[in-house]
Amino acid sequence: MTFMKHVGLFLKNHMVHLKRKCLTLPLLFMFPVVIVSLIGYMLFSFISQDEQDPVQVGLVDLDETEETQFMVQFLEGSSLFNQFLHINKLTENQAEKELESNTLTTYIAFPKNFIQDLYQGTTVDIPIIGNRQQPAESYMIYETMESVVRHIRSSQANILTMNYYAKQFEMNDDERNDFVFQQFQEFLLYTISRDQIVQENELTNQATSSPKDFFGIGIWFVVITIWVFMIYHFFTKETPTYIYQRMRLYGVTVLQQITAKIIISLLVSLLFIIPSLYGTLNVLDITLVNENILRLTFLITLFVVSLLLLIANLELLITSEKFRMLTQSALVLLIILLSGAIIPAIYYPPFLQDVMPYITSYLAMDWIQQITLNGRHHAEFFPLLIISGALLFLLLALSSWKERAQT
Repeated sequence: MTFMKHVGLFLKNHMVHLKRKCLTLPLLFMFPVVIVSLIGYMLFSFISQDEQDPVQVGLVDLDETEETQFMVQFLEGSSLFNQFLHINKLTENQAEKELESNTLTTYIAFPKNFIQDLYQGTTVDIPIIGNRQQPAESYMIYETMESVVRHIRSSQANILTMNYYAKQFEMNDDERNDFVFQQFQEFLLYTISRDQIVQENELTNQATSSPKDFFGIGIWFVVITIWVFMIYHFFTKETPTYIYQRMRLYGVTVLQQITAKIIISLLVSLLFIIPSLYGTLNVLDITLVNENILRLTFLITLFVVSLLLLIANLELLITSEKFRMLTQSALVLLIILLSGAIIPAIYYPPFLQDVMPYITSYLAMDWIQQITLNGRHHAEFFPLLIISGALLFLLLALSSWKERAQT
């Protein structure tokens, strides 16, 4: 009861401070909007490409069997891929030269003995050679072709079973080969014709497939992150030692002050963030059902809470005001960079991509993009809840340690 009473007193004090500074608060919010919008526009101009220009992909047939020739002809003329891919048959030397000249995004090679391995039950693989100058597009092609290969491997068992029973029925070799080849064609048509193969990967790199929406959501996320940081420091005020000692005589603790600051920062942040979310969706012409709006609100709330807890923990750890401010600013900048809001995660080195799923900003931004850009109707809140709980536990431990250290 005493704890909440003291927290309420600090909240009341913060509200008084907010009323005094209410005229300057809009300027505080407009500054990051202008700066981040300019940076986002420059990145948009740099990364975005003409959506009418399809990705150039080469096909190299090193096996040169009847089956691989059929696959090459089918892939080369498939209308399912022509919407965003141009697939052309090339020799290996031609593919390597066009890759070096940056006219080719990637090339796919059917290796020698590919069909023989397929019929004998050996695990098949299709090498995909990407272009270092186009990592995002190369990764998209890799993911798309991996889907094709997975379906080919799954149909391999069916082909082998039919081949086995064809032998049991004592079909002659020519008839059996024709029968197996016909089944191979049917499985290939089924594999390539599945809409999911293209649709699952069509938005893998949102920065190039829908740059306006991607950078619009990204700019909004960066802006609200800076807002939270600035609001927290708006209510941060260094307490002189003699006043702090006097407050301790009345039973006031560091945890009570931090709790009040987190609560008021959360409320003020959401007061600006929620309307800005609606405004961003309207500007980008993104329509969401009410359930997804609630999911986004909960995701944003969890992210803001985790960010405030992280900043508060640093405040307890670092006593020097200038060094604390520098550390907190650097951490917020790192959180923004690793969120994938401005620079897509696909452009980062693999070791950073492995770490990013454990960062709150990336978790929140990834699900925000999934809901707003990919039309998902669900979200994973559990990882953010776990991280927020861990940061809260750390805050309790650090505040207790600091109270004991100052006694």
